[in-house]
Parts: sequence; C-alpha cells; structure tokens
Amino acid sequence: MIEIDGSFGEGGGQIVRTAVALSAVTGKPVHITRVRQGRPKPGLAAQHAQALRTLAEICDARTSGATPGSPEIIFTPGRIQGGRHRIEIGTAGSVTLLMQCLLPALLCADRPSSLQIQGGTDVQWSPTVDYFKNVFLPALSSFGARVSLEVLQRGYYPKGQGEVLLQVEPARLLASHLESSDCCGQTVQNQTIQIMRNNQSTQHVVQGVSHCSNLPEHVAVRQAESAEQALAQAGFPAQINREALRLPSMGSGITLWSGYKGASSLGERGLPAEKVGRRAAEELIIELKSPATVDVHLADQLIPYLALAGGCYTVREISLHARTNIWTAAHFLDADIKIKEEKGIFRVESDF
Repeated sequence: MIEIDGSFGEGGGQIVRTAVALSAVTGKPVHITRVRQGRPKPGLAAQHAQALRTLAEICDARTSGATPGSPEIIFTPGRIQGGRHRIEIGTAGSVTLLMQCLLPALLCADRPSSLQIQGGTDVQWSPTVDYFKNVFLPALSSFGARVSLEVLQRGYYPKGQGEVLLQVEPARLLASHLESSDCCGQTVQNQTIQIMRNNQSTQHVVQGVSHCSNLPEHVAVRQAESAEQALAQAGFPAQINREALRLPSMGSGITLWSGYKGASSLGERGLPAEKVGRRAAEELIIELKSPATVDVHLADQLIPYLALAGGCYTVREISLHARTNIWTAAHFLDADIKIKEEKGIFRVESDF
C-alpha cells in the first residue's frame, strides 16, 4: 500500500484528490495520513469527502475515513465503471474540484460516463466553471481526452445550487498526436504530448464572461467594461459576454481566457464591480505577457496527465501546488517529471 503524508508541500485537499485519482487509475491502494494538517480546520472537508465517496462508487473501491473531519484515509480501488451519476455536493462545494478528482478515472472507465453535479460553480479557492470549460478541458483534449461540459445553472457561495452536466468518453491518453517542434524548441517524437505556444491571432484575442445573479444588471456590465479597459490598455482586445441572472444563489464574477491561459475574479460584499473586473484582467495580462504556453494554475492541474502520458509545456512560475502534485504523482507512476528554468520561464517535462 502506498503511504502519503497529507501535510506535505501545500498540504491541502489537492494531495487527496490527486492521490485517490491516481490510485483509481493505477489500481494501487493508498493510505493518506495527516490530511490537511496545516489548515485552520484539519481533516477532510465536506467536499473532499463527497469526492472520495463518488470516486469510490465509480471504481468500486473500499474506503476508510471518507467522512468530514477525518485525518486519514484508506482507499483501495477496484474496477472503474462508467455510467450515469447524479451528485449533490451540498451548499457551495466546488463542482470543478470534484470533476478534477474524478476525470482521470472516468477516462479509464469501461464505458462512457454522464455526471449531473450540483454545487458551487463560481466559488473561492477553486477554478471557475468557465475556466474549467474554456481553458482546462481544451488543454486536456491535447492528451486525447473527449470531455464535454454543459453549465446548467450557476451557483455561488454560500447557497450553491449550481448544476453542470459532465460527459466523458473513455480514451487512451496519448503522449502525442503530432510530430513537430515542441514548446521548448525541441523535436518530439510520437509519444510526447505537446501544448504548442499560442499563435499570435489566438494570443491577442481575449474572451470572457461577466455574470451576476439577483443583483442589478449593471454589476455584470461594470465588471466587463473595467476588464475590457484594462486589457485594451495592455494591447489585448477582448470580447466579454454579460449575464444578469435570477438564480437560487446571489453572487457575481468574471472569467477571462485566451488559449491555454485564463484568470477569474469573484464579487464580494463591499468590493466595487470595477475592481472585480480589473483583478481578473491584471492577472491575465501577466500571463499573456509571458512567452510561456500555459498559465500558473493550468500547469499544476495538468501534472497528473503528464505523469500518465508524458509531455512538455512551459510556465512563467512553478507554484507550490505544482510541486506538491509532482511529488504525489511520483508515488504511483514511474514518469520522471522535471522542471528546468530557461530564459526566465520554466519547462515542465515528463519522460514517459
């Protein structure tokens, strides 16, 4: 059984999600101790426990400690089975973090999967549903994955009640479907995934969505206009849709993206809409001005797939999340993921 110290590195829920996901794919049981040891509320959060229970159902796993507050977990996977599932995380638990945990297994299932998931679509400390759909999933498709996501209803903190439909086709993850120069200027043969540097036309067109629920329509408009102004001043024209909704939950936010780079910002009580829009724009501008191929957040989200299939991409900064994910993946797979600094950016590379 593989032993994982859940307090290593950033010591959050990502260690749990990555470890059980790779346990399911490799068939190797895992024992995780000191779960979220350094957090204000140690142990499994409710949304982590729900992710574990759902993954256990999908791969017929035996579990111990898959309850909120638990400091340790044992996960012993069985056969991965596709099919239809309805999942209610409860309140505003992140639907995107749940999907991150389930996707590696669903791609290895015996048949297609359809998941209707209820929870938070736009909540703090997790990718927004628009980022997941427009940045993460296109990058994942480079590995041969066929995944679609439909946003049925947004859900904000604290009520949540957002809903998405995730559909996944089983696929053998490909290390490459191309044979040309990779993002690092080298030639990649057959079995190496490449995420190519965005071409100029893509890199300079920013898309986005600014949304609000149970708030005046001008909130979404002001968020969008502020972001558009900041992006234009930096030389990046943008096309940002506006959504003024009436939903069970109240909130607002904006997500921006261009190629394999994205940024988001959520509204808060007392925070002007202009600042919400500007925050997202400023974060994306930093990424777009870098010659790296993916943004800082996507770089860590793709680590499990690099470990499973091999590959290469560049990023302007290596986050603690990325280093923690690399450390976790090494317990399950033989892939050697290396980080090399070149000309002010970092190359993340896996020899598979």
